[in-house]
Amino acid sequence: MTNNITMILSTITFPAVCICVITVFVMIWKHRQTKKTIKNLDEKVSELRNLVFSITMKNFEDQKEHFQLELEVVRSEMEEFNVKLRSLEKKTAEFERRNETDRTEQCLTEKQAVGVGVIMVPVIAMMIWEHRETTSIMPPAGLDMTQMGKRKRQFSGLELNLMVIFTIMMVVAITLIALYITGEPAVIKNGTTDTFVPQCPIISLGERVDCFPDGGASKLKCEQRGCCWGPLDERSVPWCYFSTNHGYTVESIQQPNLYEMKARLKRMPSPSVFGADIQELSFHAEMQTNNRLRFKIYDAHSQRFEVHHEHVRGVGSDSSSPISTTLEITQKSFGLIIRRKENKKVLFDTTLAPLVFADQYLQLSAKLPSANIYGLGEHVHRQYRHDMNWRTWPIFTRDALPNGNTNNLYGHYPFFLCLEDESGKSFGVFLMNSNAMEVTLQPAPAVTYRTIGGVLDFYILFGETPERVVQEFVELIGKPFMPPYWSLGFQLSRWDYGSLSEVKKTVERNRAVGIPCDVQYTDIDYMENMKDFTYDKVKFSELPDFADYLHERGQRYILILDPAIATSKLAGNASYGSYDRGTENNVWVTESDGKTPVLGAVWPGETVFPDYTSQSCIEWWVNEYERFSKEVKHDALWIDMNEVTNFMKGSSKGCAINNLNYPPFTPKIAGEVIYGKTLCMDAKHAWGDHYDVHSLYGYSMVLATEKALQSVFGGNRTMMLTRSSFPGVGKYSGHWLGDNAANWNDIKWAIPGMLEFGLFGIPYIGADICGFFGNSTEELCRRWMQVGAFYPFSRNHNAMSFTGVNTVVAYVPDAVWYNYETMERLSDRRKQVEMYLPADKLGLHIRGGAILPTQSPDITTAYSRRNNMGLIVALDDINQAAGELFWDDGDTRATVEKGNYIHYTFSVVYGLLTMQVTHAGYRDPNNLKFGNITVLGVPYPPISASVTHVGAGTLGNTSTTVPNTNIQYDGAKKVLFLHGLSLTLGETYLVQWEIAPEEYQRFDCYPEENASEAKCRGRGCIWEPSNIDGVPKCFYPKDYGYTVTVAQETDSGMRVNITQNPKYRSSGRPESRDIDTLRVEIRYHSGDMLQFKIWDPATDRYEVPVPLSLPVTPETDENKRLYKVFITNKPFGIQVVRKSTGTKIWDSSVPGFTFSDMFLQVSTRLASEFIYGFGETEHPTYKHDLNYHTWDVTFQPTPALTYRTLGGILDFYMFLGPTPEMVVQDYTALIGRPVLPAYWSLGFQLCRYGYANDTEIKDLYDKMRAAGIPYDVQYADIDYMNRQLDFVLDPDFQNLPSLVDEMRGDGMRFIFILDPAISGNETAYPAFQRGKEADVFIKWPSDISNGIVWGKVWPDYPNVTVNESLDWDTQVENYRAYTAFPDFFRASTAAWWHREIQDFYEHTMKFDGLWIDMNEPASFVHGTVGGKCLGDPLLENPPYMPPLESKHLGLNHKTLCMNSEQILSDGKKVRHYDVHNLYGWSHTKPTYDALLNVTGERGVVVTRSTYPSSGKWAGHWLGDNFSSWDQLYKSIIGMMEFSLFGISYTGADICGFFNTAEYEMCLRWMQLGAFYPYSHNHNSKGNPGARDVNGYIPNARWYDFYTAKDIGVRSQMLNMPTPMDHINLHIRGGYILPWQKPENTTAYSRKNPLGLIVALSDSGKAQGSFFWDDGEGIDTVETGRYLLTTFTAESNTLTSQIIQKNLAPADRLILGVVKVWGAGSVKITQATLTDETGAAYPLTPEHNLDTQELIIDATLKAIHVDQLFTITWKTDV
Repeated sequence: MTNNITMILSTITFPAVCICVITVFVMIWKHRQTKKTIKNLDEKVSELRNLVFSITMKNFEDQKEHFQLELEVVRSEMEEFNVKLRSLEKKTAEFERRNETDRTEQCLTEKQAVGVGVIMVPVIAMMIWEHRETTSIMPPAGLDMTQMGKRKRQFSGLELNLMVIFTIMMVVAITLIALYITGEPAVIKNGTTDTFVPQCPIISLGERVDCFPDGGASKLKCEQRGCCWGPLDERSVPWCYFSTNHGYTVESIQQPNLYEMKARLKRMPSPSVFGADIQELSFHAEMQTNNRLRFKIYDAHSQRFEVHHEHVRGVGSDSSSPISTTLEITQKSFGLIIRRKENKKVLFDTTLAPLVFADQYLQLSAKLPSANIYGLGEHVHRQYRHDMNWRTWPIFTRDALPNGNTNNLYGHYPFFLCLEDESGKSFGVFLMNSNAMEVTLQPAPAVTYRTIGGVLDFYILFGETPERVVQEFVELIGKPFMPPYWSLGFQLSRWDYGSLSEVKKTVERNRAVGIPCDVQYTDIDYMENMKDFTYDKVKFSELPDFADYLHERGQRYILILDPAIATSKLAGNASYGSYDRGTENNVWVTESDGKTPVLGAVWPGETVFPDYTSQSCIEWWVNEYERFSKEVKHDALWIDMNEVTNFMKGSSKGCAINNLNYPPFTPKIAGEVIYGKTLCMDAKHAWGDHYDVHSLYGYSMVLATEKALQSVFGGNRTMMLTRSSFPGVGKYSGHWLGDNAANWNDIKWAIPGMLEFGLFGIPYIGADICGFFGNSTEELCRRWMQVGAFYPFSRNHNAMSFTGVNTVVAYVPDAVWYNYETMERLSDRRKQVEMYLPADKLGLHIRGGAILPTQSPDITTAYSRRNNMGLIVALDDINQAAGELFWDDGDTRATVEKGNYIHYTFSVVYGLLTMQVTHAGYRDPNNLKFGNITVLGVPYPPISASVTHVGAGTLGNTSTTVPNTNIQYDGAKKVLFLHGLSLTLGETYLVQWEIAPEEYQRFDCYPEENASEAKCRGRGCIWEPSNIDGVPKCFYPKDYGYTVTVAQETDSGMRVNITQNPKYRSSGRPESRDIDTLRVEIRYHSGDMLQFKIWDPATDRYEVPVPLSLPVTPETDENKRLYKVFITNKPFGIQVVRKSTGTKIWDSSVPGFTFSDMFLQVSTRLASEFIYGFGETEHPTYKHDLNYHTWDVTFQPTPALTYRTLGGILDFYMFLGPTPEMVVQDYTALIGRPVLPAYWSLGFQLCRYGYANDTEIKDLYDKMRAAGIPYDVQYADIDYMNRQLDFVLDPDFQNLPSLVDEMRGDGMRFIFILDPAISGNETAYPAFQRGKEADVFIKWPSDISNGIVWGKVWPDYPNVTVNESLDWDTQVENYRAYTAFPDFFRASTAAWWHREIQDFYEHTMKFDGLWIDMNEPASFVHGTVGGKCLGDPLLENPPYMPPLESKHLGLNHKTLCMNSEQILSDGKKVRHYDVHNLYGWSHTKPTYDALLNVTGERGVVVTRSTYPSSGKWAGHWLGDNFSSWDQLYKSIIGMMEFSLFGISYTGADICGFFNTAEYEMCLRWMQLGAFYPYSHNHNSKGNPGARDVNGYIPNARWYDFYTAKDIGVRSQMLNMPTPMDHINLHIRGGYILPWQKPENTTAYSRKNPLGLIVALSDSGKAQGSFFWDDGEGIDTVETGRYLLTTFTAESNTLTSQIIQKNLAPADRLILGVVKVWGAGSVKITQATLTDETGAAYPLTPEHNLDTQELIIDATLKAIHVDQLFTITWKTDV
């Protein structure tokens, strides 16, 4: 006691002395007032004398008690003085630290102490004198007055106490005076005559344990605590730290059995830190299980508060591991060393610092094996792994904002997990203590606990992995509750919706746009004045039925309750039953008297606080909840403000000054006052003082609420969500991370918060998505919604500025990882990588080794759980994976306990997936199946796959082979897809795939025929036969190709020099000179287009002369580019990566790159097997077969493709879309947009090769008209020509010009054919003569010959009769004339061609379009007449011949000699070898220009031979097909491909060109051909058809065109009847299609009103657009002479929006019949048309409730389509 007083007095400053003096005199004054009061009563004493004499000695004791109470008052005031004194100490600490020397500080302190000592001695003496004076007034009760003079005066208890204090103060004063006089420093005695000398250890700074955690340390103060002083140049490290001679010693140890250890501890003589040290302690440790050690340190003689835990109390012990293998005790000073028994590694070593155990200050420190510490809470931790650099975290539940500082928040979690090392071995430490505390983490690494009450009750949990530690922890505190399935869906809440109507608007808005939402909340605004168990009868009047409203659509309703109960009455002064019944049953937390309810203030105003630790309160809470649940139906409960929160400090009365409300040490909690924003610490609960149970308030409320939920929901699983929590809450409740804010920090910090609650045993955890406070930006909210989709508790609570980024730097852990969206394996691991994550990407990855069950999403989980399941298997480094699935009804309690569930374990080893059912106690009513299995990381394509149904056959199992059509492999991404499996949920299966070996990675080194090992090795390649069909036997070594010598990168691209690997000098084709050095240029033309070009910088080689529309400036901003380009060195290759997904869309870093004079080859891996395009070739499927097929390029299943070309350079353009439509748009922006055809060319067109004369055409025309068959265009094939000569009319067709005029007068149009070849055997043929004069024909190079390169095509010699019975070659030789081929590259040729066309138009026959044929160019002889091509024979038969149909005949087969010379428009001479494929392209533009110039209208040109950009001027037909079903089918593929190529005006010869068409086939082809853009029947000249067809219905709403009815099928095959007169035509929901009533020709039909088909989607929306011009004007778009409008349908309203309008009056259309499909089954009775002036016109709707088609006829209102209009429709409901 002397030491303590000395320590206190030695730190008093002068102001404190004054306060002390004043305080003591106040006490004296109060005592004197007592004396006066007693004297006033003296007059009455004589009257009561007889009574006084009769009082027994008990009265003396009562009198003594009176003064004892008075002494307590003095003591209380002294305690208040002490509190103020400590506050003053803190305020003067900085002043004291500024003293120049410790001696100056010491002297000042001694003076203060002397002053106080001198003052206190006379004061106490005066108190003794005053007390004796007071007691002399009245005699002690029970004494005879006659004996009073005989009895010796006795001292009272107060007097004795005061005298003791007087004696002590005298000693202190004398000592201090002596010290002051002598100048010696104060010495702290140790209960003996010895001076306490701290033993300061030599330790690292990181191992110091703070001896002055309360702040304000100085050298003197530190030494007075018996600690070590070591100042530094930084404040984070303690300057005052514990010595080794503090703490406790072990007096005795007992070990009752192998698994327990007990000890008695005694405090070592040493100064006290905060006073009231407990001298003797008990220690008890036990191995409760093999993986759980508990040790407890507590007062050996007095019972202290211990946590009342609902679950831990029932946890038993079951260990087979002796405690000695884990725990070691050091005796002086006492410490614990806890080891992992397997390897003896020290995990928790408390010998780091001494144990401190005082009444209100308990401290334990421990050294840890690593700094990998996770847990402790609840706080905002900015990172998951703790910062160990002297961070102190307070733990004490509090309503505080989670703003990123070190504030203690809503939960109390003294639990952490330590990852010991890279092995994954881990352990957890849990302190079962609910008092306010702080935990310091320091670099040793070490942890220090400081708590201000209770006992030290630790649990050490051992695990081989972190997961195992968490399992041990929840085994101790209670396993997490099983949430209802619907609670895993998206949830929506907002504080202050204002009214139920606003809530419903929100629900309906989300439903309308199809946003998945399972749960709707209401916050406290639903209540009447924020009072629990009430609802606002005005604004929320319909709340009792709200849950039913949600349930109708599979949604749920959750409402909120707070603990604080208002004391005020309800509206209209009605009694508030919940408060009244609570008061009646004494359920409130009370003041320190145990009777008076604590009054505070929360949302409803003045409140009381339920004591959920009392049984009466629990019963009251359950009863109130039952009552309310009967009134307002709901599905689950959200409890808030249960830290417990009070808007007052402590209570409405404040808090008394005592050691509970003002403890000697206060942890670094928010606000620093322990009762801030909560109740006074001396408030009473059934479990004890609020000081001890504060952090258990939320826990106790959860326990009570669980009983309430069980009472209301019974067997229904329901759910609870609590803000305040304590270990064990997760057994019954989920949690959210509190009132966060709408900022980028909070979205980031929520992630470690949720991970921590996973450690704490509350996996059902989430954060308020988009933030609770503040307005969220769209970008922030979008990103938060993306990450929030993965919160177990996914709730947007108040979505109402900061800037995000598109790239993040992320650490990729040491494992295999797959990009979830692209399914590709990441190449990086165990490193930081930059990831590109644009707004629509999440950056989600799957760890290799996992198997994830999947299910297709839906609007709510009520619907999605009905969808079939799938599996995603992510293989690890050793091609293995594992996972599991739990499935029950999602809504019933105790399904696990009752066995009503399905449980699977999944595992993959060696290509075998085992789907093992471990428990099958439930059968889903939806008969769910596993439909699809996706396996990531499959290295090679599968050869086959099979499924074994275990236990299903007579012999136990049945196996089936998966059809090849159900197996898909993406070689670029290494992903295997198994579709259509139909594996029943709840049954066991084995799924096995056999993968192909490495052979698919080979690239063919000998694509020519007759490969041999010798030939192969001669090229430096590898020869290795394979058993797999198509795999090359001869393949390139991995380093074959070129290497990079110089590389330069700029903002706009790259320039690279590459050199052929000298190891492989020859391409193996000696005739084709190898080019050793090449230049590579990569240009970033735009954000979604780049070019890479490879050429010989030393030689001028041919480059394609087709002009392209390139951007004027490159895209130099990398952030705006969708791609990133990398160059690989050995071998050289270009890799193009899509930044949004990380997918390599081009990767030519493969062996085999070759660049020689006449053979160029480059291969690339592909991003997937979904390859479309290349042509023109007849492809049997739209999606290419990659199984070693060679078309224009070679495909292989890697997947990869190889380009091989015979000359020029390599010049690639790449378009990134990202959608297919956008790719085509980007492509046509480069090569030229497709031509706008004349409107009439969209009608039906008729042609035949073989009309004998014009009479046959006339008869056909008359019959078509008489039959009323729509018919827009008539053609003439070469029959109309005289001897097939261009521009010469045959005599048998002399009446054709007048017939054409007649047709055109009837609204029809005429097209005739022109071939390029011009006969040269005529004496008077102007076309040839003028052409020869203009030198337009292709000739030999001038150094060989100056003659024309002659061929033969259709023109005949003059004056011959063709004998068609002869063979073809003989006919060609005998009858076909020599023909010259115009060189259309030349401007002179274009002028000549224009003149010939104009001359024919003006002098022979009118026409509206031109059909150009045979322009590949085709010739009926090979090369030239006579077959001898002049010049280099290698040009005709190059060293490498592509796999052409007639490759054995050379490149000149059926065309010109390759050495023929052509001249480009710039005068450059080129070989036909280089430009052969451009002939049709060069022919098209002059033809188009001539047509427009001659006719004055845009007409249409149709060409057979095309090249990219031909679509700018012409359409195309798919050539001379055959009349067969196969050709009908392939025409669809061909037309889709030409849409990719930029030639959208495409069709096939309907019914076939060659052979006679069978009737049914022709009928079907006519049905199909009606949908060709170019609908052309050419020669009506076969296999029987079918009466039904299986068609795949994509995942959308589809309407039958004829019935207007939703077919009700999607995402599956459908068998559809196909009678002869029926086309299976369907319209996809979501689109608006314009239509007009048909007529015989489009000239008439285009005058009809414009109707609309509005096909509504699932969400009731549709959109479309409409372009209209005069149908034949030239450049109407360029000159703005057109109408473009869009249509949108939504919410029973159709609106138009004009984008451009400029039509001649004759071309304007009026609105006709509008057909709305999917209009619903509630009768629509009203429709209104509103024009752009606002005038409204009522319309009469016709609504078919069966088909749900709504017809609205607006024709009579004469509203023009080029005016804005709106049509609305509604029901009477």
